[in-house]
Amino acid sequence: MSSLKVLRAKDYPRMPWKNGGGSTEEITRDAGTGLDGFGWRLSIADIGESGGFSTFAGYERIITVLQGDGMTLSVDGHDSRPLLPLDPFAFSGESKVSCTLLGGPIRDFNLIYAPQRYGARLQWLSGEQRFFSSAGTVLVFSVSDALEVKVGNSASQLGRHDCFQLGGNAGLLEVSIRGACCVIELTSRA
Repeated sequence: MSSLKVLRAKDYPRMPWKNGGGSTEEITRDAGTGLDGFGWRLSIADIGESGGFSTFAGYERIITVLQGDGMTLSVDGHDSRPLLPLDPFAFSGESKVSCTLLGGPIRDFNLIYAPQRYGARLQWLSGEQRFFSSAGTVLVFSVSDALEVKVGNSASQLGRHDCFQLGGNAGLLEVSIRGACCVIELTSRA
C-alpha cells in the first residue's frame, strides 16, 4: 500500500551539521533520528563560507547547488569541476571533502543514501515531463514557485522547495510534472 504526502518547506526542521560548521533543513528521511540510522536522507544546507564537510561513512552523497554562485569541492585531494546551480555531483560520504565558494554564500540540496540498502537515481527536470517509475520511494523536490505533480488520479501543487513523497510503491507509476524539479527514485535492496 503506497503512501503519499506533500512536505512544505516552511515546516522543515533545522538541525546542526555533524561537524558543527553550519546548519541543515531536513526535508525527509526513511528512518532513524538525529544523524544516525537512516537509509536515505534529503536536506538543504546553508553554506556561508568555504570549509570542510561532515563525513558519512557507509553512505553515498549527491549534492546540487540551489542558490548562489556555486562552489568547487576538493574530494580526497582532487578538485571537482565548478558546481553551478542545478548541476548535481556525486561522491562518497567517507571521502575527505572541503568546499571553496565561487562567490558569496550558497544553499545546496543533498541526497545521502546507504548504497548497500538502497539504489538511487536523481535527475533534474523542467517544463512538462512524464515518466514511469517502479521505485519503492519517489521524491519530487520543487525549484519552481509553482510545480504540479500528478501520480495516477492524484494531483499536488508545490511551492519552491516543497517536496512530494510517495512511499511503499509496488507497481509501475505514471508521474507527470509541470515546472522545474528534482526527481529522486529510491529502490530498496532488501
